[in-house]
Amino acid sequence: MRYLNPKADLTFKKVFGEHPDLVISFLNALLPFETPEDEITEVEYLNPELVPRTPLHKDSIVDVRCKDHIGRQFIVEMQMMWTSAYKQRVLFNASKAYVSQLDKGGDYQLLQPVYSLNLVNDTFSDSETYYHDYRIVEVADTQEVIEGLRFIFIELPKFTPKNYEDKKMQVLWLRYLTEINEKTIEVPEELRENPEINKAVMQLEESAFTEGQLRGYEKFWDIISTEKMHISSAIHDGLERGIKQGLERGIKQGLEKGIKEGREEGIKESKKEMASALKRHNVPMDIIMETTGLTAEEIKGLP
Repeated sequence: MRYLNPKADLTFKKVFGEHPDLVISFLNALLPFETPEDEITEVEYLNPELVPRTPLHKDSIVDVRCKDHIGRQFIVEMQMMWTSAYKQRVLFNASKAYVSQLDKGGDYQLLQPVYSLNLVNDTFSDSETYYHDYRIVEVADTQEVIEGLRFIFIELPKFTPKNYEDKKMQVLWLRYLTEINEKTIEVPEELRENPEINKAVMQLEESAFTEGQLRGYEKFWDIISTEKMHISSAIHDGLERGIKQGLERGIKQGLEKGIKEGREEGIKESKKEMASALKRHNVPMDIIMETTGLTAEEIKGLP
């Protein structure tokens, strides 16, 4: 039996975008609900494309978007590579989902919270923990919270299984994301024993996909591999260029600025080149956006 990697665009959306029971279990395990009464009992899938109210505003696409019976919205995204703009994109998407709940003249009291759950297959912080919970808080007294938006970021490479009884499902779901892939020969018994995880594993069986889907799956990983190579090369080239400029200026400030500017310029140009190549191969817009971190408007303007 061959399994596909659940972190790929195709498989992640299949598992969590087509099976309400699985996304309910996933969200309840990974979101910071304080009481059992806060947990989700049913969901309705929403359009993952957050369309702007006017043509001048940005549109964006997320992996999974749904709401529960009381109207709380949940946005779930699997991000393969970290970019400096990703947090801003997450804030933008969650804010758009929040304000879209009300029509003109609506009552603000009707607004329900929006939770943004972001699984990142990369590291972006110096913290040892893999779980990051962001809220809007008063700086001097963090007990004072403005409710409405909550952001969870999980650095998957930092996750290591531990025997947390109170977070058993969280550990199982993260093991599912980090341990199952094309090299899996035998699924761990702890994962098989749980009905939801076992069902999610079955969705990854290669036999469940068409030949066309499998070709798209392989292309996805080719794109990720190529993009990583481009980013690595851009950082190296930008670093060398920055160091050279800084040395020519002969001052420490110039060196630091040159390194930063060279790195950012090299990465940006590399992403544009990658996006242009993907467009020429008719890769879907949402995959190009996820792979490069560029906006739809930036991509549309490329040759």
